[in-house]
Amino acid sequence: MSNFIIHGRVHKYGDNINTDLISPAFYIGMADEIMFAHAMEGVDPDFTKKVRPGDIVVAGKNFGSGSSRETAPFVIKGNGVSVVIAEFFARIFYRNAINIGLAVLTTDCVSKISDGDELKVDPIGGIIQNITTGEEYQCTKLPPNVMELVQDGGLIPHLEKKLK
Repeated sequence: MSNFIIHGRVHKYGDNINTDLISPAFYIGMADEIMFAHAMEGVDPDFTKKVRPGDIVVAGKNFGSGSSRETAPFVIKGNGVSVVIAEFFARIFYRNAINIGLAVLTTDCVSKISDGDELKVDPIGGIIQNITTGEEYQCTKLPPNVMELVQDGGLIPHLEKKLK
């Protein structure tokens, strides 16, 4: 498996960021670009104006709780976010994120990371380097089979690749 280092700027949020806040129900079923434009609107109305490709979302406990709406990780990834790091995730959000190829990692060091920090993340080695502060934190390691799904862009592209 190739080396996969993620490098980006942090957008930091608190606990219990649910799927309604991530992907407002009103926009579900509209064109992808419309859904993307309203990502994270319930917790950060300026998110889509600030986020850049490769950026990182960091949150507290219970990220992605609420409904099982698959659009929640989809709109985050659609805005170019490379990884979501949280203290822990709602199980369904976690699985939906992996299925669409969005890396999701847990760490108990979320409180040490600030909005705007620059991070380098090694999801295979389980290491987060905070370039801004010079600190290093441990995070979960993505198992090789999950990392392969992420690198392939999600479950469907992964299966298409395997079936060729």
